[in-house]
Amino acid sequence: MSLTIKELKNLEDPTAASRKRDHIELAFQSQIEEGKLDKRFYYEPMLSPHPDFNTSSDISFLGKTMKHPIWVSSMTGGTEMARTINHNLAKACAAFGMGMGLGSCRALLRSDETFPDFDVRGLIGDDLPLYANLGIAQLEELIDDQDIFLIDKMIDKLRADGLIIHVNPFQEWLQPEGDRFKRPPLQTIETILEKASYPIIVKEVGQGMGYESLKALFQLPLAAVDFAANGGTNFAKLELLRSTPTKHKIYEQLAMVGHSAEEMVGITNQLIDELGDRMRCKQVIISGGVKNFLDGYYLINKLALPSIYGQASGFLKHATGSYEELVTYIDTQVKGLELAQAFLKVK
Repeated sequence: MSLTIKELKNLEDPTAASRKRDHIELAFQSQIEEGKLDKRFYYEPMLSPHPDFNTSSDISFLGKTMKHPIWVSSMTGGTEMARTINHNLAKACAAFGMGMGLGSCRALLRSDETFPDFDVRGLIGDDLPLYANLGIAQLEELIDDQDIFLIDKMIDKLRADGLIIHVNPFQEWLQPEGDRFKRPPLQTIETILEKASYPIIVKEVGQGMGYESLKALFQLPLAAVDFAANGGTNFAKLELLRSTPTKHKIYEQLAMVGHSAEEMVGITNQLIDELGDRMRCKQVIISGGVKNFLDGYYLINKLALPSIYGQASGFLKHATGSYEELVTYIDTQVKGLELAQAFLKVK
């Protein structure tokens, strides 16, 4: 018995009928209103094949080689879940070739009790960037007590590549247990830079930084500036949620102050032109409000400096459960980024 061409095609593709039925049933739900179009990109479907997801161009950043321009932003430490989260994230970074910043390592300065929570160098490997993290208040205290050597010991213990300094005046002010800065953070950072034998990154904690702060930081010999812009996890707002109702009502507007990642990209591009040779820091981690690969792709292409993009809450959401769940999430983000690189041009 001979088969028709249509029957032969159906044999070759047994899902054809069900797929066409889905197309008919879902057609009206699949219309995109013009106002909802993402107008940040030119869509160029003629210029590239589908990407080969097994091959990607290496990225040189922070003196090491990464497979993807994605940074796991500093999140947690010293909690019951910290070990699971950090270990899952470090294994995923190794699998996908990404860099990682640890959460606050304050507890490691004078004790090894929580060291296993942060001990991830063996998981991420030696070839990818891994940075420890301390707050500006802890650095002030170490300077005053002449204990800066404890930072070197902590970094050596972790086998970290360097230190992230987080600057968080609003968070500390609103935190019930918060510290008070005695000096401008810039002064503390400069003191640490004079003593440090390791690279340093400076970041905010969810509200970003304005023109004058960025201008000052980019003139320092930092390894990178991490935006930690408004739009992601806002630690000032987080502390308000932990405070009393009265304090929440009085200070809630402070959490609304800040700068978006896109605004900070614009400020940084302006500073590149203004500072010229005085711009000593020339790498950026764009974080804060980066919800997905399209946000990241857009921002790193708008910035006129070598940059990668960081995410925190997106990873955190999937890092508290099984490692497989985290891998699935990252895989979709990486493949989405590679599709964007193939078919989208930033306007």
